[in-house]
Amino acid sequence: MTSKRIFVTGASGCIGHYLVEALIQETDHELFLLVRDPGKLRIDCSVRPGITVLQGNMQEIEQFSDLLKTIDCAILTATSWGGPQEVFDINVVKTIRLLNLLDPAICQQVFYFSTASILDRNNQPLKEAGEIGTDYVRSKYVCYRQLAKLAIAPNVITLYPTLLLGGDAYKPWSHISSGIAKEAKWLNLLRFFSIDATFHYIHAKDVAQVVNYLIAHPDQVDASQQVVLGNPAVSANQAIEEACAYLHKRIYFRIPLTQKLLDFIFNLLRIKIEAWDRFAMRYRHFVHQNPVTPSTYGLPTYCASFADVLKLSGVPPKRRRR
Repeated sequence: MTSKRIFVTGASGCIGHYLVEALIQETDHELFLLVRDPGKLRIDCSVRPGITVLQGNMQEIEQFSDLLKTIDCAILTATSWGGPQEVFDINVVKTIRLLNLLDPAICQQVFYFSTASILDRNNQPLKEAGEIGTDYVRSKYVCYRQLAKLAIAPNVITLYPTLLLGGDAYKPWSHISSGIAKEAKWLNLLRFFSIDATFHYIHAKDVAQVVNYLIAHPDQVDASQQVVLGNPAVSANQAIEEACAYLHKRIYFRIPLTQKLLDFIFNLLRIKIEAWDRFAMRYRHFVHQNPVTPSTYGLPTYCASFADVLKLSGVPPKRRRR
């Protein structure tokens, strides 16, 4: 395989760490890693030649204009979760600016990370995401709407991660994985409820495998240039059952957790629910068409079951009582 010049943003993040690790260990591509703080990059970048760490951020992306014109492949994982102004400036304005700095005649692949939260069940834009989504979700929706107008658009592969897992002693935890480890105790209560909901999830290591594969096999992306990243959909009830089996907790009965019951609980406890969260509780089934994992391409999937989710999120299994 011909070596490529690859520019990676967000290299010090959760997905970024797994991607960079895979690219360093499994390829000889020349890598340019953009990080705000090199001290947060927990990967040994001296293990082989061809790895350049660039200290900077998306706010100053213009300083890399000359380099970006020479890039064969760009992987854009950088994102902001901060205040409204910063979120839209980085997730929309500066992301579009970076894409415009790439040369469409040279850069044949751009992997742009969005979020599956902006898609409906048919993989089409979800209008509520653009209207009442969080600042993060709305920024991704707005950016998605602008991609088609760019000169580089035919070379952009938009990736939509579903619920993202990942992290360990050497890599930062994703929001989901860190939350699972802290909130596993709630399973003692959740096991007694039946919840009508469905979702996908994927581990950052599996995301890295997919991206690495698509870099080497560009013909494997369909004409839509859109890839939803996620394991087959799992119901909330199935996830609870698998978690209980993993932790050896018995389920004696289950009460349907209806919307009316939820509304009663929130009103009783005077819990304020934002518009997007209320929509999510009513929408319930965040499922998508043709989700992709490494197994889609004949590769082993690192995190393929909900027991894997718990184990890889740092939740130790409990021994069965005798």
